[in-house]
Amino acid sequence: MQLRVVGDQPWDVPADVLVVPIVGQPAFEGPLGELNKRAGGELAAMAAFGEFKSDRYATVLAASGELAAGRVLAISAGEPDAITRQVIVRLGSTVERRLAGRTVRSMAVWLSDLGAHVQGGAEAVAELVARGVVEGQFEPATIYRTDYKGAPPELDELILVAPGANSAALLNAAERGVIIGEGANLARRLDNRAANDVTPEVLAGEARALAEKYGLSIDVLDPARAAELGMGMFLAVGSGSDNPPRMIVLRSGAEGAKDAAGRRLALIGKGVCFDSGGISIKPAASMEEMKMDKTGACTVIAAITTVARLAPGTPLTVIAPAVENMPGSHSARPGDIVKAMNGKTVDIINTDAEGRLILGDALCYAEKLGATHMVDIATLTGAVVRALGDQMTGAFGTPQAWYDEVATAGERAGERYWQLPMIEEYRPGLDSHYADFTNTGPADGGIIRSALFLREFTTVPWVHLDIAGTAYFRKKTPYAPAGATGVSHATLVELALTGAIRSA
Repeated sequence: MQLRVVGDQPWDVPADVLVVPIVGQPAFEGPLGELNKRAGGELAAMAAFGEFKSDRYATVLAASGELAAGRVLAISAGEPDAITRQVIVRLGSTVERRLAGRTVRSMAVWLSDLGAHVQGGAEAVAELVARGVVEGQFEPATIYRTDYKGAPPELDELILVAPGANSAALLNAAERGVIIGEGANLARRLDNRAANDVTPEVLAGEARALAEKYGLSIDVLDPARAAELGMGMFLAVGSGSDNPPRMIVLRSGAEGAKDAAGRRLALIGKGVCFDSGGISIKPAASMEEMKMDKTGACTVIAAITTVARLAPGTPLTVIAPAVENMPGSHSARPGDIVKAMNGKTVDIINTDAEGRLILGDALCYAEKLGATHMVDIATLTGAVVRALGDQMTGAFGTPQAWYDEVATAGERAGERYWQLPMIEEYRPGLDSHYADFTNTGPADGGIIRSALFLREFTTVPWVHLDIAGTAYFRKKTPYAPAGATGVSHATLVELALTGAIRSA
């Protein structure tokens, strides 16, 4: 897709479709009034008819009159005081998805005055809109179907219209947005693929291909090497499947190097390629969604490739423990005692609390490889879904200063997090008579106990992101299809890029 930024007035820009954002109730004066006039009064007429809705992401497709564009697509950005960076991204995604099934090769997006409503101004809007349009192009129905007719259009050209702006600066920002959007779509495509298509070995193969393409180093630990390193929790989860586990390690930058922020940052993503629950088997209802339990791994794999494209050589480590959690004659059983890589023993009370087991060994391994700061990301608990739904990611962290850095990256990315407390009084709920602790405890406070469990395997600054609610949508929205969302990919990229080593 060719990307352009033009300083022309929106009515003079040739394109198949001109996108016009509407902030609040439309007032047809100034540039919007001129655009309406040149469209033959069509926008004002539709507003008078009641077609314009102030609900955010509501759209109207109209005739263009004497405009240079073939059609006008007006979209509501909602009330001005509620416009955020996330809203800007979703505006871009919504207009792309609104045109699904239509023949559109060129789209012009008038940036209007959206820059007045978000920090970073017009450059931020250019990046976020371009990223949103790219993310809006993703359609999971096309992964296995060649006859699907309802996909968003594949644009040949995206034109950002910003009269009087610094076109070069906006173009640089938009190009960054396109790359971040493409990374999110990479994660989503991997995530949406079926469990019989993406086994731990296949996921490792995908990571290997990406490493070769983007100049990353890769190491994949098989069960024998994992056993030598003492990864008893990781191996226990994968023991019931005929598809053996793989611990995938990707690195960029020189070995042992620290980034410009003085960190050796590690991103760890849960990679359960299918989660049946193991011996503690899940109910049949919605079990097909458990192919999505690899979201964390797909996200961190995509994140390091995005960082490599935007800032090659930035020191960064990614670890993706990939397993299938299946019942079988060799499966871990409730009551089994396993030893973690750091020597602690764990009493497996519930084999469906498997994500924290593989993450624990991966966190230990990240520290062994020299990590000074860590973020793990996982579809970990149903409790976070019940607490926060599908629009807010639950988060824990220690120390607070490190959590605040991750949260700031999330704000730049336009993604929402809610910090939850690690309440020490809940820790005794993990006590075991036979081991150092159990892998689960009482249902009340379960989300907090999951974080307390993971903390047992960290000694450096660490943040845990529970994306069980936000990782995928069960039904489509104006800005996204049902399926994987790519959540937190942009946050992890922004976090890593704060340590990008700039060339002289």
